[in-house]
Amino acid sequence: MPPRARRLVASIAVLAFLTFWVWGAVTLSTRLPDNFLVELLFYALAGTCWGLPLIPLLKWAERG
Repeated sequence: MPPRARRLVASIAVLAFLTFWVWGAVTLSTRLPDNFLVELLFYALAGTCWGLPLIPLLKWAERG
């Protein structure tokens, strides 16, 4: 597969993944206790950990 096609596929996959990630985070946030620190920790983790599952996809997209 040419590099441009791989990048296109990876871009579409990232957008789809982030759509479901945000949907999941919002859905899970309704089940959290009404505590500021719990919500802060949850959103901090949800906001930073989204990149971990995408690392293999991005490495694949940039392979030569």
